[in-house]
Amino acid sequence: MDLSSAKDTRFPFIPGTKPSIKNSQLLISTGIPSLDHIIGGGLPIGSLFLIEEDRYGIYARVMLKYFMAEGVVTSQPLLVGSKDTTQLVSELPAVITDVNSTNQPPHLDEQMKIAWRYQNMKVIDSSPTGGQVFGHFYDLTKTMQKEVIEKADITQWYDDSCPEKDSVFENSAYSKLLECVQETLTKGQYSVSEMLSKRQVLRIVIHSLGSRLWFSDSKDSSHQDLLKFLYFFRALLRYSYAVAVITVPVDCLDNSDAVIQRIEHLSDIAIRLESFMGTQREVNPLFKDYHGLLHLRKLPALNTIAPHNPDSRDLVFKIRRKRFVIEILHLPAELGDSAQREQDETASLVGCASQSRKNLLDF
Repeated sequence: MDLSSAKDTRFPFIPGTKPSIKNSQLLISTGIPSLDHIIGGGLPIGSLFLIEEDRYGIYARVMLKYFMAEGVVTSQPLLVGSKDTTQLVSELPAVITDVNSTNQPPHLDEQMKIAWRYQNMKVIDSSPTGGQVFGHFYDLTKTMQKEVIEKADITQWYDDSCPEKDSVFENSAYSKLLECVQETLTKGQYSVSEMLSKRQVLRIVIHSLGSRLWFSDSKDSSHQDLLKFLYFFRALLRYSYAVAVITVPVDCLDNSDAVIQRIEHLSDIAIRLESFMGTQREVNPLFKDYHGLLHLRKLPALNTIAPHNPDSRDLVFKIRRKRFVIEILHLPAELGDSAQREQDETASLVGCASQSRKNLLDF
């Protein structure tokens, strides 16, 4: 084999990336190490990551900030798109330089509070793996310095005009956003066909895509515009050194035509955030240590036969002190063995066995 051709098959060195050990796919970090671990190591190049917003959109917005902050820290260009004029860039969290403080083990007293039968359950490791800097921790109580943000390569797009019809979409805002994405990809030479000695990965962020500000005259037109945009958008990503993260307020969509499932089908990775805010679960002792559930709707299956299979799908998220953390749902220590046995025995008496106690065989 020719040595020159062997060198061409190697992964190009791109800051903030690493190859996957499972399928040799080039990955970037979401900015949340625990989320990277869940989805198989990170976001593949050329993929579309869908975040189905929580009811008030608070936590989905936090995840976008992490993704953007990771791009600034790793010197990766950003393209931020939104229908309104809300500035996400000025609210980016500051990076934590002292990583040791984020990886301290829990106190002995906290370990003793965990019931013995849950101690052997594997908890998602939220620390960077591989011995290299991939994924950082950020302090939500502090914002990134203004000088750092100004030096970063950030392109912002927004459109607050009234909906107008064009030759492709009922709402021309979709066309304008696609044109901005295509121009940015062409200008930055992010296409895979470009032969460059120095590569970069473009991070694309679209906030609240398909919200009421994106609506057209009818529900069918609004849904068709959204699906058509995602089809064109993913085609652009597939042949580019770019990764996109979009949030969609699914509570605003009428799912009578299964538009949410169709959106998930057009994405490569999809998660849904279910916040406890304003619900009965907010006062439920089972969820007192968490802020919501994280549902895995779709996992990446690029360059592989089967998608990544995480250790557990019972996932919760919480903002602990300064960090956004995703963990496996563990029952609290208050539900001890004695209380659990009483509940199990009570439940067993409600079945068919309670009606036929005199029989020798109970089913």
